[in-house]
Amino acid sequence: MSVATTESQPANSKGRVLFASLMGTTIEFFDFYIFATAAALVFPHLFFPAGNEHAALLASLATFAAAFFARPIGSVIFGHFGDRIGRKATLVASLLTMGISTVAIGVLPTYASAGLLAPALLTLCRIGQGLGLGGEWSGAVLMATENAPEGKRAWYGMFPQLGAPIGFILSGSVFLILGNVLTEEQFFAWGWRVPFLFSALLVLMGLWMRLKLTETPAFQKVLNSKKEAKVPFKQVITEHPKTLVLGIVAGICTFVVFYLTTVFAMAWGTTKLGYSRNEFIIMELIATLFFALFIPLSAVMAEKFGRKNSSIFICVLAALFGLTFNPLLGSGNMLGVLLFLCFGMAIMGLTYGPIGTVLSEIFPTSVRYTGSALTFNFAGIFGASFAPFIATSLATDYGLGAVGLYLSAASIISLIAFVLLRETKSVDVNNQI
Repeated sequence: MSVATTESQPANSKGRVLFASLMGTTIEFFDFYIFATAAALVFPHLFFPAGNEHAALLASLATFAAAFFARPIGSVIFGHFGDRIGRKATLVASLLTMGISTVAIGVLPTYASAGLLAPALLTLCRIGQGLGLGGEWSGAVLMATENAPEGKRAWYGMFPQLGAPIGFILSGSVFLILGNVLTEEQFFAWGWRVPFLFSALLVLMGLWMRLKLTETPAFQKVLNSKKEAKVPFKQVITEHPKTLVLGIVAGICTFVVFYLTTVFAMAWGTTKLGYSRNEFIIMELIATLFFALFIPLSAVMAEKFGRKNSSIFICVLAALFGLTFNPLLGSGNMLGVLLFLCFGMAIMGLTYGPIGTVLSEIFPTSVRYTGSALTFNFAGIFGASFAPFIATSLATDYGLGAVGLYLSAASIISLIAFVLLRETKSVDVNNQI
């Protein structure tokens, strides 16, 4: 029997769809961000040989990058089942994959007790996180947009995107609390493990919500017409190559903005700029509020002015933001750094809010899970995987201004892709099987 629902089953309620999509991505991004934070603050000291702080940081950031190479593989695996048997079952499987990988990190041995086995196991768990998120994000977006009424797809598609800032705030808050209640010795001895173990509770909550969902109406039409793609990955590659490439390039700006404003800025700020871990976490938490506030604004813009025009305008803003790295992040005072983080996170909210809707609407329903997941996660490889690593090297050799130019160049490249993509605002994409 198919795991998909039948037409006789009740439709998902608006509240259940939006809350489940938001809850799931919040959990997934909480898991992803606690690793990102630990990669900048903890792992260089515990999972790699001592002696060269800069080399240990770069090695930790390289481990962080491993997930981005696993995400397209997760896209193919989970996308295949999402386009073959349904969105609901695949979302449950992706959440379990992410959750188990995250909890496992909380019990790993460190370099002091296991030697090179420690970074190897850390990398393996990080790859598991990448596989899970590779299937999670697109499924959550489709659960929202394929249940949305016409004229509100960008608004519905914004809700799973809100999981990113909420997950970031939760992860940063946990590290901040631990930093305040534990001594430095306690934090590095066992405190850093708490966020990873705590993820188990969140995963159970997410599973409970997702098991209550029914299949989306759009994919149910595919099942009823028996037009499921036999090999969705092959169909995307052979029938939609231009759309795939343009979608990947369009998503690059989103990733570069975020990971330079978070992982790179935190690593640079707590080492070269001399801020304490707690000081920088507090500044990033304040800035993340702008991330959350500007996501709904981006959805309003996408519904009013179209996905294409809004995204082009936002890419221009991101390119201009690149010029602020040296005068703000390198200002030498906390206010300048805080302004830098707030500007960056506001732009991140604008670019991230509509990207899920954009990348899902450019593919037909029968291969939408795979197509949107591939574009988003390959964009992650090009835009995020080595962004902190590249930025650290550029800043070390040429200064912060070079990092800003790197961001500006990425923004212009994405802008060109948005110019070439078709506008989907007024297209009934859920009837395109």
